[in-house]
Amino acid sequence: MKVKLKVWRQKNASTAGEFKSYETPDLNPNMSFLEMLDVVNEDLTNAGEEPIAFDHDCREGICGTCSAVINGKPHGPHKGVATCQTYMRSFHEGDEITVEPWRAAPFPILKDLIVDRKSFDKIMQAGGFVSIRTGAAQDANATPIAKEVADLAMDAASCIGCGACVAACKNASAMLFTAAKASQLNLLPQGQPEKDRRVLAMVAAMDEAGFGSCTNQYECSAVCPKPRLPRGHRALDLPAGPGCHQRRRRLSAAPSVTSFAFHGAIGNGGAVSFYFGASRRLVSSRRLSRRSSMSSSSAFCSA
Repeated sequence: MKVKLKVWRQKNASTAGEFKSYETPDLNPNMSFLEMLDVVNEDLTNAGEEPIAFDHDCREGICGTCSAVINGKPHGPHKGVATCQTYMRSFHEGDEITVEPWRAAPFPILKDLIVDRKSFDKIMQAGGFVSIRTGAAQDANATPIAKEVADLAMDAASCIGCGACVAACKNASAMLFTAAKASQLNLLPQGQPEKDRRVLAMVAAMDEAGFGSCTNQYECSAVCPKPRLPRGHRALDLPAGPGCHQRRRRLSAAPSVTSFAFHGAIGNGGAVSFYFGASRRLVSSRRLSRRSSMSSSSAFCSA
């Protein structure tokens, strides 16, 4: 099969970019999207042209390195897969495929399809760690943790930090990423002593990086390559409102963790709760910068 590519080309961060069109050689439909780019780059190199720069590493949907908007959708046409897991059999002979980088101010373009995602690293550096001494590995049953809490923490940890959530959001919000990273630590006993400080620091870093606020459009979770992240919280799908307080208090094995919950992922018109563990007053009073002109604060529900 052959397809036509319309690829964003940009020499570096300080120069303007533009779309350029290419026709691919014969492709195997079972090639991954990145393998197709490899083939195109080989032809470009043989012709003395600059190859298309793009991010990649494991090519197994684990590392979160690959990042491309394919026909207007981060990671391509399918749900629950990364760019490297998108295959050419998803397209048809003669299709024109538009390929561009993540579009968000906190992710400046470095070259072609490569963006700088250091802003995610800064959020993690602000609080995505446990600084207390935990000692050697304990016996599995030394610290009893309710299975529901353990499952929620594990699901939150499935986030690979690719940034598709930011690329899909009209506000360039990083709420889904930040909520997941805070949740995986705040839900477990080792992370609870620093839970309040962690959330405030991570939200402040998110604010400083220029990410926008969440307006509950659910675009983030719709393109997330790790569907376990929203599905794992589906037991906590709740409409925003007073009724969520009592139910979340019953569900949580650690009531102190439920003092703050972020609402805004996927789930049958409801909102997915990501536990932050900080007061609503302190966090929701922040006004995060926005990429668009829309002015709307995030939806929160405190227990």
